[in-house]
Amino acid sequence: MDFILNPFVTILTLLYSIFNQDMVLAIIVFTALIKLLTYPLTAQQMKSSKAMQVVQPELKKLQEKYKNDREKLAAEQMRLYRENGVNPVGGCLPLLIQFPILIALYQAVIHSLAASPLSLIDLSGRLLIPGLGDVIPLENRWMGMNLSLPPDMTTGSIIAYALPVLVVITTWLQFKVTTPSMPPSEDGKPNAAASTQQTMGTVMPLMYGFFALSFSVGLSIYFIASNVIGIAQYAFMGKADFRNILPFGLGRSPTAVPAVTTSTSMRRETTKGGSSAQPKDSVKPSGGGKPRR
Repeated sequence: MDFILNPFVTILTLLYSIFNQDMVLAIIVFTALIKLLTYPLTAQQMKSSKAMQVVQPELKKLQEKYKNDREKLAAEQMRLYRENGVNPVGGCLPLLIQFPILIALYQAVIHSLAASPLSLIDLSGRLLIPGLGDVIPLENRWMGMNLSLPPDMTTGSIIAYALPVLVVITTWLQFKVTTPSMPPSEDGKPNAAASTQQTMGTVMPLMYGFFALSFSVGLSIYFIASNVIGIAQYAFMGKADFRNILPFGLGRSPTAVPAVTTSTSMRRETTKGGSSAQPKDSVKPSGGGKPRR
């Protein structure tokens, strides 16, 4: 992990020295740089999620049809993915790649803030640019709070209470705006994928809020900056759907789900195209008689 952590610590310390020793501004700019570097992964994840949403109705039909035959279900699912150009692990792979980056980013914030003499020595050994150690120790006080420690609620500071709340709100907003809505089931049954999505939209903000209360204030600033930049990134790409924020689906018009290519539908189209009925006005009257005037 050091091969990722050490460059991150170096860049964060360099930004700290560039921005007049403002650690909060350094964390925000550093977060923006990481978001920019991981943009291709984000775009790939978004593309895979959209493709999976399109095939979801047909996938559910296959699960109902072959619920007692797992081998046949697996074969039909792979056929469906292949026909529609969907990679079933396309959304997971970018997340797996980004995960060590996020862990290293968190560790970079913790190491750069160096709350103890031993941490200061460790920080000096991680800097890859000669002379950068002159700015150590870094200023870790901000708005009366220690950036290397969890928010202290006993001080009565409004910021100490506001940071976890902002983490929850911005995480919820990012999830709502950047996650495509699942189409309703055609058979009227509860949509398992939609239920899972709704649960994640509730659990994730609360989980990040708990992290904001338990870990350093610097990490809370990273969470907020990451969420806001993520929303702006999706809005810039034209993929942010702010209608999801409205309650009960207000402002949302029904959208048609794109057609899914399946072997069955292709056979039906071929059958329909092979047999053509004659127009009514071209049918001649029986008996060879002339039509009445």
